[in-house]
Amino acid sequence: MVAIAKIPGCSAAEMTEVPSASPFVKWAGGKRRLMAQYERFIPKTYRCYHEPFVGGGAFFFHLQPSLAVLSDINRRLIDTYQAIRDDLECVLERLAYHRQKHNKEYFYECREQFNKGDLLLKTDRAALMIYLNKTCFNGLYRENQKGYFNVPMGKYKSPSIFDPLNLAKVSGILQNVEIRLAGYQQVLERAVSGDFVYFDPPYAPLSATSNFTQYNKSGFGKEEQERLADIFGQLVRRGCYVMLSNSNSEHIRDLYSQWRIEEVSTARSINSKAKRRGKIKELLVMGY
Repeated sequence: MVAIAKIPGCSAAEMTEVPSASPFVKWAGGKRRLMAQYERFIPKTYRCYHEPFVGGGAFFFHLQPSLAVLSDINRRLIDTYQAIRDDLECVLERLAYHRQKHNKEYFYECREQFNKGDLLLKTDRAALMIYLNKTCFNGLYRENQKGYFNVPMGKYKSPSIFDPLNLAKVSGILQNVEIRLAGYQQVLERAVSGDFVYFDPPYAPLSATSNFTQYNKSGFGKEEQERLADIFGQLVRRGCYVMLSNSNSEHIRDLYSQWRIEEVSTARSINSKAKRRGKIKELLVMGY
């Protein structure tokens, strides 16, 4: 566990006022608002929890399982999880500095530095990841074909860059969690009968104009959706509890037609035009 006394601006008394950890980054397709609808579909008992597209981790933070493996192919995101787990004090020191310096010019300087981040310490990359996420347009993470984060600065009056209370909770929960840089396919190397696997991949587009899959430079197209469906079936036959979220598209319904499919209501929040944000139906697929 992280020593609370060493966390800048965070007392033990204040820690007790934070009921639970919540996602420390905003992520497209985050499930925080859907937990009440998901609750009745979650297995009552399971051995180990696996989340191969961890993103903001809302499902994980809701469950807080005693045994878990979190993974993603986004190296910057995984570095951030690991840095919060292993060296929170340094991450918070850097975040406090970013909060103090924040303005438009500084944002773009940091974005350029972030895209050259291999020469930085992991804690510096993590702090930049959080800072840019809290201050960029709509909290959106997107990469171009070169792998550069290219989202412009958002128009926030008082962005919540520095949140030591929540990050301390996050760090504590992550202490015994395995955090891996890995593709979703590698869950086959780890998951065994009785484990719970939750897939939250980039969603299949509902139309030609709604194809947002550029969380990373590789994208996530039709063939990847089909490979994922095959892995879903392999894990079910292995004896795992497998759950998947995706768009309410004909392609996804066809891919998972042999499994239980439920509809859930959510709010579209990624569209740049406010009038196009609103309630839509998503699919929740279960192999149990």
